[in-house]
Amino acid sequence: MSKIDELLKNEKVEWKKLGEVSNCFAGGTPNTTVKSYYDGDIPWIRSGEINFNVITKSERYITIEGLENSSAKLIRPNSVVLAMTGATVGRSGVVEFATACNQSIAAIESDEKIVNYKYLYYFISSKYNFIKNLGQGALTSLNLSIIKNLEIPIPSIETQEKIVKALDKFTNYVTELQAELQARTKQYEYYRDMLLSEEYLNKLSNNPEILGGGYSLKVTTLGEITKIKNGKDWKALGNGNIPVYGSGGKMNVFVDKYSYNKPTVLIPRKGSIDNVFYIEEPFWNVDTIFYTEIDDKKIIPKYLYYFIENYDMDKLSTDSTRPSLTQSILNKLRIDLPPIEIQNKIVEILDKFQSLLADTKGLLPKEIELRQKQYEYYREKLLSFDR
Repeated sequence: MSKIDELLKNEKVEWKKLGEVSNCFAGGTPNTTVKSYYDGDIPWIRSGEINFNVITKSERYITIEGLENSSAKLIRPNSVVLAMTGATVGRSGVVEFATACNQSIAAIESDEKIVNYKYLYYFISSKYNFIKNLGQGALTSLNLSIIKNLEIPIPSIETQEKIVKALDKFTNYVTELQAELQARTKQYEYYRDMLLSEEYLNKLSNNPEILGGGYSLKVTTLGEITKIKNGKDWKALGNGNIPVYGSGGKMNVFVDKYSYNKPTVLIPRKGSIDNVFYIEEPFWNVDTIFYTEIDDKKIIPKYLYYFIENYDMDKLSTDSTRPSLTQSILNKLRIDLPPIEIQNKIVEILDKFQSLLADTKGLLPKEIELRQKQYEYYREKLLSFDR
């Protein structure tokens, strides 16, 4: 007999409606035109913050005045929240701090003598598809009546706590893996930002151990060190092995001609303008993305890639509705250029970080996916009770 079977052996379960064992209510939104209602000390969560997670902080805050002059109510710590409308409808989460919420959220404060809040969360999250399909209307919205009538199995508190302890092990491990992935990414971004900063490059220029010291940064523009080229449609080309790139990257299209066959940086013209690419292989690019013919006597192509990846390209956008770049704007982009030897050193360091990050992104997401599936399997086993 497995540990799970042993845990649930002879366990008596009573099915109850959620409204019988918890206090369910919706939140509210203070008048958005009254400034004194916002940026206070009271956390105020919205449905977009709910994603099968333990919510540790809110994105927005309201004042006591805003709380008192709206239908918003405080949710006690250790409660479950459930999105009732919008893109996240049916998703649930846990709040372990006192907070308010808007009207698109149902707060569920369980009777702790009957239902462990974390057990309740795990059960509700396991029924996501079922709950979502209970939604009504064009927006697939839930209401408090639907939520209060949800039936949940209630074993003893001791069994609930054992189930929570078992499932917490899986979710905590997934959380740790996700945190590790974020930490590696932030570490790379920190060193990239530092190494490419004007302050750091000037500091290097005064170090006598580097190129004898005394060199100065050259202030140049993108137009002085590259030629920015437009892309073209690929549909008239024949099939081949040359990848086609758009603003989102490779398009899963391969043709028999290339636009360019030397190291280059691709810069989107429309859409995701901060989504730059470094390419060394022959390629074809469509008209939503530029390629660059780089003067490698002045700047190392990979250095240019790191510089542009680090730059806030949104500042150069000519369209507030759909991010857009033009050649004339890009040509004026200011670059502080150190000597080639320094560029090489910086590229060498950042390449190592990129390699470590690539390994992390290759391994950790697979491990996270595996652990997530393992968690869902055991959650299903632990929360399946006969009526």
